[in-house]
Amino acid sequence: VLTEWNEFRRPDFQRIKELLKEPVIFDGRNIYDSRDLKELGFDYYSIGRKNG
Repeated sequence: VLTEWNEFRRPDFQRIKELLKEPVIFDGRNIYDSRDLKELGFDYYSIGRKNG
């Protein structure tokens, strides 16, 4: 994710996960909650924020 535009703030992550071969998200704008995405089964990487 490279933009914080409103269109990208609340995507259907369950649908996205179904479409991805590997459920991985690299968030360059830090607009998503890592806990929420990890609960959905994504590997989530926040650029510029401590992962943990």
